[in-house]
Amino acid sequence: MLVQSCIPVIPSADLEKSLRFWVDGLGLTMDRAMHHEGRLIGCMVHNEHVQFWLNDRAGDPTPPETYEGMRLYWAPTSIHVLRERLQSLGYVVSEITERDYGQTEFFVTDDDGFSHCFGVATDKVV
Repeated sequence: MLVQSCIPVIPSADLEKSLRFWVDGLGLTMDRAMHHEGRLIGCMVHNEHVQFWLNDRAGDPTPPETYEGMRLYWAPTSIHVLRERLQSLGYVVSEITERDYGQTEFFVTDDDGFSHCFGVATDKVV
């Protein structure tokens, strides 16, 4: 095997605010915090299956109008429970939709403007 793992680096305009989605919303653990002049500038968020490095977005924190950024497709253990959890935190979540390609999905945009799709095989909806 040439590659054992990959850790996506996610830029953030406000890491403290972003942690609400990653930790409170998705239930990931935050560690390896890096600070500069008392401000959080980087950290790892993870569980036993996934890990991401969040870091301070360089330059203008406002993305250009046509900016799409990164997108993540998540496989939750319970699509309904996670949707309700994110909604209870104030995120605007789409309706859960059964797609003709066999997935049941919903979408949410995090505090940094990134789109996240959460989906499971339609025959495995919990």
